[in-house]
Amino acid sequence: MKTPVLICLPVLLAGCAALPGADSQADSQAVSQADPHARPQAIPAGTQASFAVLETTDLHGNVVSYDYYKLAPEPSLGLERTATLIARARAQFPNNVLLDNGDTIQGTALSDYQAVVQPLDCGETLAMYKAFNALGYDGTGIGNHDFNYGLAFLNQVSGSRFDVEGVDAAKRCAGPKFPQVLANVLSAKSGRPLFAPYAIIDKRITATAPDGRQVPVTLRVGIIGFTPPTILIWDKRWLEGKVTTEGVRETAQRYVPEMRARGADLVVAISHGGLDAAPYSPTMENGSWHLAQVPGIDAMLIGHSHQVFPNAASAVPQFDLPGVDKAKGLVHGVPTVMAGLWGKHLGVIGLSLAWNGKAWVVDKTRTAVEARPIQAGPDIVPGDPAIAPLVRAEHEATIRYVKTAIGKTAFRMSTYFADVGDVSAIQVVNQAQAAYLRDYVKANLPHYAQLPVLSVSSPFKTGSAGVTDYTDVQAGGIALNNAADLYLYPNALYGVKVSGAGLKAWLEKAAGRFNTIDPRRAEPQELVNAGFPGYNFDVPSSDELRYEIDITQPPGKRIRNLRFRGAALDPAQEFLVATNNYRASGGGAFPGLDGSSTVVAAPDNNRDVLIEYIRRQGQLTRAANGASRSWRFAPVTTKGPVVFRAAPGKEALAREAGLANVRELRGDDGGGKGFALYAIDLAR
Repeated sequence: MKTPVLICLPVLLAGCAALPGADSQADSQAVSQADPHARPQAIPAGTQASFAVLETTDLHGNVVSYDYYKLAPEPSLGLERTATLIARARAQFPNNVLLDNGDTIQGTALSDYQAVVQPLDCGETLAMYKAFNALGYDGTGIGNHDFNYGLAFLNQVSGSRFDVEGVDAAKRCAGPKFPQVLANVLSAKSGRPLFAPYAIIDKRITATAPDGRQVPVTLRVGIIGFTPPTILIWDKRWLEGKVTTEGVRETAQRYVPEMRARGADLVVAISHGGLDAAPYSPTMENGSWHLAQVPGIDAMLIGHSHQVFPNAASAVPQFDLPGVDKAKGLVHGVPTVMAGLWGKHLGVIGLSLAWNGKAWVVDKTRTAVEARPIQAGPDIVPGDPAIAPLVRAEHEATIRYVKTAIGKTAFRMSTYFADVGDVSAIQVVNQAQAAYLRDYVKANLPHYAQLPVLSVSSPFKTGSAGVTDYTDVQAGGIALNNAADLYLYPNALYGVKVSGAGLKAWLEKAAGRFNTIDPRRAEPQELVNAGFPGYNFDVPSSDELRYEIDITQPPGKRIRNLRFRGAALDPAQEFLVATNNYRASGGGAFPGLDGSSTVVAAPDNNRDVLIEYIRRQGQLTRAANGASRSWRFAPVTTKGPVVFRAAPGKEALAREAGLANVRELRGDDGGGKGFALYAIDLAR
């Protein structure tokens, strides 16, 4: 059994006794009647215990193993399968705590349905939280994407009472049955944390005394949450003027000693961020490398980067930083785990504890960290049969919704070869965004009407989460689920004003998607930079704009022959460019895009704009909507092959997209994840 005790503010004497999930502000005067230092019995010195910290992270609304974009079961993901790993880990470690790292409530059509299409009533519980409640989660952090639907929605589904403008704090709605913690996001109105900054959870465990007796003891587990301060940029439209953020390091330095003083035996940092060894900044996106150096943290759960840690074979740069042991799962000596995304892994930190007569001490030499997959080769763990029935009504309603027809396409739209020039799934997005921006400016900002309008979009799904992680809309009818596949995120359409020089800098940044190729090397060279996400590969698809990307040159010096309407681009020429709120407000750290160049913050989402455009067009064709490619690789003859990975058996799609220089080398690249190995001839 566990009894969460929410410690909310430094002024409290003994902690805040509240219902699980209670927010820090509404319950700040409720004082616990229990002595936070009391123990049920004396613990003999030398007593030992094994204790596991279990993590899920970046579930992004994937409760069940189902792909709402393809309208088909998808066994490689879903909390219902992670639940089986949870049960197995609990059997191995009867003493445990189960926590989620955040980015929980956004990411699938089910998420959008419950937040936007058919918003939950106050008394209803979010589908993901139903599953969390059933699985007995002990607590969660809050990720950046949990703010995507706005503060009012987050306040409602978390059962909170945010003291911020635009949120009704008088009524508490149904929330989860566990504490949610977030220490570094504050109400601009009150200056106090939006959620409880931390919680101390009493866990009844069984330990082994020196004489071999099994003794019951209470272990007090403190959890503290952090999210990227960059939420103020990414979700500016929801958060500006309503919340402020603090850096993860100084926030931890303030609260961790307080957690210890209030009786926490262990402190677990739930940090929704990856690792970055750049000089510390209170606004840095991935501050967990610095957070691990704060004294008093026993274990760290990280996320946001959608990677798996520990992973000795990983080539991700953040895992090769000083002080990071990617084989043992240590960051500056702190046991650390990142469980990938979408429920594909369960993070397990197995701590070995010893009671020294005064405190529990972690024996790091006997601590093991691992990220356990739901799929090992062809074998996939079965789903927990108790999960799907909990959300059957919401699941079935979402499927009915996403089947709504909006148009037709005469060609297949996919992102299997977006990295090498296929715009079949990108051009229609750019067309929709550009048309919307032109109409908006004409109606509302006529002084900008003379400026040419461009649009950029990116291939959101490029295989980063596995061989099925590609946009793929078959020829035929287009339904709402297909539009959500073409445009994955609930972004708002923004328009920015940039110069020709600024546009070139934008394209240079996007060209960081590729590694630098040495034409003289005979051995194979990887085309795609694995550390550069596909959603940052912004590309236009306009007949008016043409350029080459020379990947034999270093990043920042790759854009060649940039021409607009047939002439060399004038650096002083001004443009309006349609994009999204994430990019326009600084997401991805593109030069010149920090919010200052935004001239249109549209009231409509990019996906809704796309849906309406397809409805108006009725029928899409490749010639009109899927063949206008603005960029090419600069021609170069390489001594050895330049290779990349995509789903197997798709070479015909490359031909249909006009990519005659692409061929499949092997149907299995040997990596064990189902990818094929392809080559591109850069000389053609």
